[in-house]
Amino acid sequence: MVARTERALLGCLPHHVSDAHPLVDGMRYVTLGGGKRLRAMLCHAAGELNSAPLETLDEAAAAIEMIHACTLVHDDLPAMDNDVMRRGKPTAHVRFGEANAILIGDVLQTQAFLTLAGMNLPNSRRIALVRELARAIGTEGAAGGQAIDLACVGGQMTLAQLIEMHRLKTGALIRAAVRMGALCAVPDESEHSMLFQALDEYGFSVGLAFQVVDDIIDVTSNSMTLGKTAGKDTVAGKPTSVSILGVEASRRFALKLYQDAEAALEPLGARAARLSQIAEFAIHRVR
Repeated sequence: MVARTERALLGCLPHHVSDAHPLVDGMRYVTLGGGKRLRAMLCHAAGELNSAPLETLDEAAAAIEMIHACTLVHDDLPAMDNDVMRRGKPTAHVRFGEANAILIGDVLQTQAFLTLAGMNLPNSRRIALVRELARAIGTEGAAGGQAIDLACVGGQMTLAQLIEMHRLKTGALIRAAVRMGALCAVPDESEHSMLFQALDEYGFSVGLAFQVVDDIIDVTSNSMTLGKTAGKDTVAGKPTSVSILGVEASRRFALKLYQDAEAALEPLGARAARLSQIAEFAIHRVR
């Protein structure tokens, strides 16, 4: 699936490369050749539940990965998390300069929506995909979660508040990836309400579990293993599941979220096996 997503991104990203026009170089630099492609895998797995065409899922997955790369570029900026390494190489603002990094994130966002707008689907379904992805990065998604994160540096946060922040900052795009995969096959209408309810519950649990595991890994791994600066959240005074619960309680919390994700999939039966495998992957990194 990683190789398939890489090919899809190669087809969806612009190809013009010039020293005088670094944006395309930057888009390809931050998007290709790295990452777990979790969101792309979730999109494909959810779409295959109802036999969505693979080519359609490729385009939706590529759009999601471009948006994910956009959020990472902007999160790494000096005004945000001020990180200098991502996926084992210099971050966009280190490689291309801060101003270009801002623009690289911007054009990745526009390219993602151009990709969705050009998909071979009924107009209503394309609009639904655009709306889903836009919602996932707006005030009720990644941008809103990042604003909460920035506001809470050096402060105190309850577990409920942390869950809400993670639901927006990380979980919203993961949930959108699941829903968009399903939307590539069927509309979100009453006849498919059971499917979308199950996927919503699953997406919430997996999204939160993935972030809890990231919090654990941040304090238990080194920068070489992570491909980014380890322990940075602790140094910056950011609330995390580990700072609130401790490492072992965070592990138990991640396991409970995995169990919740599995329970959400039960109504879908054996055809949800790939989604189950991805949920297991979300917590396997800290066993």
